[in-house]
Amino acid sequence: MTDAPLLRVVRGNPDDAELAALTAVVATVASASAPAPARRRTSWWGDRSTAVHAPIAAGDGAWRASALPR
Repeated sequence: MTDAPLLRVVRGNPDDAELAALTAVVATVASASAPAPARRRTSWWGDRSTAVHAPIAAGDGAWRASALPR
């Protein structure tokens, strides 16, 4: 383990607020450039979004439409 600082001021004399702002910007840029975690793929069988659809209206062919995928 090293005791080297993560940030080093090479010129000037910043106050605490300026160092805090610099740290926030560097942390934001570092986290924005990190790749997004991979999502787990859900099989078609386990995908619950297929069960969500508009209700079927009664009428001609309603019994047939009730079994058809959306």
